[in-house]
Amino acid sequence: MRRRGWGAAAVAVAAIAGTLVVQGIGDGDGPGGEGKSGPIRTSTTTAALTVAADGTSARLARRDTAPFSLLGVSWADPAAHVTGTVEARARSTASGAWSKWQRLDGNSGDGAQDASRGGTSPAWFGPSDGVEVRMSGGASQRLPEDLRVAMIDPGSGTTSSVEPAGFVMDPVDPTDSADPVTPDPSSEPASADPSASESADPPPAGETSAAPAETATPAESPSGAPTVSTPDPSAPSASAASAPPAPASTAPRPPIASRLDWGADESISPEAPGYLPGGKIKAVVLHHTATSNDYTCAQAPAVIRSIYAYDVQQLTWKDIGYNFLVDKCGTIYEGRKGGVDRPVMGAHAYGFNSETTGIAVIGDYSNVAPSKEAMTSVARLAAWKLGQYGVDPTGTTTLTAGAAGPNYFRQTWAAGAKMTFPVIHGHRDGYNTVCPGDAYYNLLPTIRTWAGGPVDGLTLDSVTGDGVSGTTVLTGSTVTLKWSATTPAVLVRQYDVLVDGKVAATVAGTATSAQVDLTPGTHKVAVQGVHQSGWAAVTSDVTVVADPTPAATDATTPAATPTTTAPTTPAPTITPTTPAPATTPTTKPTTAADRTPPVFSTKPNLALGLGTVNTTAVPLALKWKATDAGGLKEVRLTAPVAKTYGPTVLSANLTAKPGVATTWRMTAYDRAGNTASASVSGTPVILQETSATRTGTWTAKSSTSYLGGKSYGSSTKNASLTWTFTGRSAALVVSRAATSGQVYVYVDGVKTATVDLKSTTTKYRDAIWTKTWSASARHTVKIVVVATAGRPTVTTDGLVYLK
Repeated sequence: MRRRGWGAAAVAVAAIAGTLVVQGIGDGDGPGGEGKSGPIRTSTTTAALTVAADGTSARLARRDTAPFSLLGVSWADPAAHVTGTVEARARSTASGAWSKWQRLDGNSGDGAQDASRGGTSPAWFGPSDGVEVRMSGGASQRLPEDLRVAMIDPGSGTTSSVEPAGFVMDPVDPTDSADPVTPDPSSEPASADPSASESADPPPAGETSAAPAETATPAESPSGAPTVSTPDPSAPSASAASAPPAPASTAPRPPIASRLDWGADESISPEAPGYLPGGKIKAVVLHHTATSNDYTCAQAPAVIRSIYAYDVQQLTWKDIGYNFLVDKCGTIYEGRKGGVDRPVMGAHAYGFNSETTGIAVIGDYSNVAPSKEAMTSVARLAAWKLGQYGVDPTGTTTLTAGAAGPNYFRQTWAAGAKMTFPVIHGHRDGYNTVCPGDAYYNLLPTIRTWAGGPVDGLTLDSVTGDGVSGTTVLTGSTVTLKWSATTPAVLVRQYDVLVDGKVAATVAGTATSAQVDLTPGTHKVAVQGVHQSGWAAVTSDVTVVADPTPAATDATTPAATPTTTAPTTPAPTITPTTPAPATTPTTKPTTAADRTPPVFSTKPNLALGLGTVNTTAVPLALKWKATDAGGLKEVRLTAPVAKTYGPTVLSANLTAKPGVATTWRMTAYDRAGNTASASVSGTPVILQETSATRTGTWTAKSSTSYLGGKSYGSSTKNASLTWTFTGRSAALVVSRAATSGQVYVYVDGVKTATVDLKSTTTKYRDAIWTKTWSASARHTVKIVVVATAGRPTVTTDGLVYLK
């Protein structure tokens, strides 16, 4: 992407601290009027922050201002990050009340490599007419130059409504509607033909929007539709002559609101769109906008217009950074222009923009999870975009780093490095940011399963006939099955009722029950859910005895339930890289003959991890390795929390409560549905510094930020603390700042490390060094103060060990 020179020139800068500058965006008539469709013009008020003499803090005093709804703070150096705190509050125009202080992410590094300014992520307050901002650079960090707050009024006007893609339909009971399709029970089910889902490779994409146009001959997809679709009318800057092809997808396209629908003012971003150099999307990066959850779905277009104006006019990006945005009602919006069905280059994942597409859920999901509607829409959109390029949403992919960098988990890489990611991953996996928030990030395994299958959580809840004998249902000629699943119905192609392993009835993916007629005799019945990708999951069997003239039974006898409540066993019908198209005939896929369960070649094991320790959560690293000759599908953590990991994932960063014995249970699934289980237990224990043997001079310190409210500090060379314990892993916990020094670490009397406590940001309760052994044993850990020149002081906050 080329740098936007004109963007910076278009922004008015306050010359005197505290001066308000109003930027009129548009003609003299102001923003678009009510009832008038088309682009809606925004307006922005800016104010310079007053910086303290030492340069480590700044503020904008409380004041009245022109109406606005969203604000952000920007600065001159696009590479600068504020590692301290940035907070703002606003006065509501409706109530006149001041909001609570809202924290802004001090790094807007969503991915723009063409920006000429840096800034925070913006914050949404809704209609406001007063503002106050405060900033701190943290421990001795000077704030960037030219700090200013931008307050954006999204304007008003008419926007089009679009059906939410994640709308969760009420389940349909087909027993109250038309009869289901009932094939001949005596016939063999048709096998799914994997080759039917394979479409021709997409034509090569243009290198950039300026590349010469290529004329492609449309190839026929399995459904007869051409693989090159009509350019999306929502992308006025993209033409069929300049944009790369839009391959047909193996997944249905969800409804998407266009840029015109949310009122984009195209005049503020006149540059032509750019496209991925390779013309192929290899991964989907998930984000949250970190703005606020206090918006109505009717306000979502205004939120997007405000983010768009902030990205373009304040951070000087060429367009809004995200490729797509999703509101909490599940409506999907086109973000960066260029055509929703094209591989548009976004600015959302710094260093990895050239092979990915970005989807942001509007709101802050650090502590609360996105709505089911939003998650459903994200899964549908991801499945459709990845389906254009034959990429499995549940798999992994290799991306080439376009820039050096670290991620949230302290992994670092150089430019040009080959990095492995889940195909659907969070922004924090490839960049040092909390995005998409802890609560959302923990749900990514669910998003992957919803997008790529199989139908998750499928359970046969009841089988009802004329009576029950133990676990066997007694019936005449008709039996009713009821089931449930956690995968949203919109992502389920169909449900099949299986009688003796054959499809006896097929109903829609919105159904939750069905009736089938049986021939006299004993039968096994089950339900199979077929995901839109073609993957199938089958419930456990229930035995049914059908007799056309059964003995009289009590019709009110409770229905039989399945004899097992084991998790759904996925039974793949095709390989995930070639999912069956939506037009595949509704027949039961072929079940693999593999009956050999997977193996945990490395049993689950625990070690203490790096990161913040507190009295309710200690960082842990859980590691494992599962293998299967026929192909491993996934590994599920079932207790104490539920998470799903792809077949190539071998570790996870988790937390456990100190002093509490916790068992971590895992189940490996192969592609044929066989399972293997294993578990590991551990108890993290906090040893505070007061339990250590001391030498030299140590000073007690008190603060609520320390474990137990106290810590020890020393600047005396060779002063030491020694802990003795019986365990299999240990972690040193310290406080850190820019002036912190170093310690030597001795384990069982042997010097093993020199640990530097220096940090550009102040950190408390930070587990900075760990050591793990193959088995539990008695050990000593000793730290010795180095008395580093210029920064001799170290502050320790205890030791954690795992028993």
